[in-house]
Amino acid sequence: MKGEWSIQELARAAGVTSRTLRHYGDVGVLEPSRTGPGGMRFYDADALVRLQRILLLRDLGLGLPAVAEVLDGQRDATAALRVHLELLEHEQRRLARQIESVRTTIRRTERGEELMANEVFDGFDHTQYRDEVIERWGQDAYDSSDRWWRGMSEAERDDWKSVAARLGADWTAAAAAGLDPAGPEGQDLARRHVAWLGSIPGTPGHGEEPNREYVLGLAEMYVADERFAANYGGPAGAEFVRSALRAHLA
Repeated sequence: MKGEWSIQELARAAGVTSRTLRHYGDVGVLEPSRTGPGGMRFYDADALVRLQRILLLRDLGLGLPAVAEVLDGQRDATAALRVHLELLEHEQRRLARQIESVRTTIRRTERGEELMANEVFDGFDHTQYRDEVIERWGQDAYDSSDRWWRGMSEAERDDWKSVAARLGADWTAAAAAGLDPAGPEGQDLARRHVAWLGSIPGTPGHGEEPNREYVLGLAEMYVADERFAANYGGPAGAEFVRSALRAHLA
């Protein structure tokens, strides 16, 4: 295995610019392994792994100060990459289902065949928890939430879905970054999550602080049911959410 790469070689392999790598070095996120004649920067295998982690964290939306904090606080690169791998594999499976769904729609449309809703929307986020809601919290809870949802305008629904998507993405990023669920970032997310749950009509504690048992029960369900875990990047993300909510309600 090659033991050293010049800045140009590393930039080309990683799909970034030499200027980006120099900036990473200047801010202390990715120091070169050594500097050669004329100031040429060289990077070893450890630097390659660190750069991979930097790029993964950047893809999650973290700024360089946050990236530096995560890397400094999480020394076990292999353990961190395993979490990233789990998240990436989960996303790969979701995208594969969406791709196959679109292929099926194209094939059936071209043949003039009847479309099946469960095939058209496989891999997409959509309402699929009616039976669970009724079983756990009753028909009235479902009917109240359903009336609220149907009574919203398209713009209002889009806004609500954007809030939920942003929350899920922030949970996923925090878990992948290896943050402490009981720390400031994790607890801020827990506070946002509880407030979000309290905004949904028909749920225990709607309009006020949600019922503690209700929130903890949901936290367990996020981990136990892969459909819910998918909203937080997979099992690892769901476990992070559960830990943060437990700490928030302790």
